[in-house]
Amino acid sequence: MAPRNWALIIWAIFLIAGQATTALATRPMETLQGPFDQIISILNDPSYKAGALRAEQRDKIWEIARPIFNFKEISRRAIGRPWDNFSPQEKKQFSDVFSLFLGSTYIDKLQGKFNNEQIDFDKELVKGSKALVRTRLRRKNIEIPIDYRMHNVDGKWKIYDILLENGVSLVKNYRVQFTSILKEKTPAQLIEDLEKKLAEQNKSNSGSK
Repeated sequence: MAPRNWALIIWAIFLIAGQATTALATRPMETLQGPFDQIISILNDPSYKAGALRAEQRDKIWEIARPIFNFKEISRRAIGRPWDNFSPQEKKQFSDVFSLFLGSTYIDKLQGKFNNEQIDFDKELVKGSKALVRTRLRRKNIEIPIDYRMHNVDGKWKIYDILLENGVSLVKNYRVQFTSILKEKTPAQLIEDLEKKLAEQNKSNSGSK
């Protein structure tokens, strides 16, 4: 279910994501810039080159990255209209497993593809409780624009979508897939499928230690 050909750029989602502060005065761009050095440091730390420590590195990256994402909103948008057909329990179950699935998928790519890339922060566009932070991923002679859609939730700026250079959004990519699946399966079956894929990922990661 992972978007195709995003291995090079998707790591940037986690590279600049981190713990947001509670102050309303904190700007969206500042929310993303702060943890940059933390993630870079973890990725460049030679002590994690040993396979046995990859799981620990994953945990540290996830600990920094997870709080800045609004996975409940990402899940709702990724499902689209069928979200109303999910029971409250199914909504929670899906949000929980989908967040772990995304984290497992892209942190794995991050660990495998990181090669001293850098992020340039170009500008932020804020309108009320919504914001768009425009960045560029630099890798040698390649520059790829990546835009982060954010909104303010209880005083914290959180990411709810990412737009790549061709305007394709992470949320829309999954929505197309989930819409197709839900034509054939129930919400419970979709959740079960994701749980199975997550278990396979965890088994694979465990075996690579």
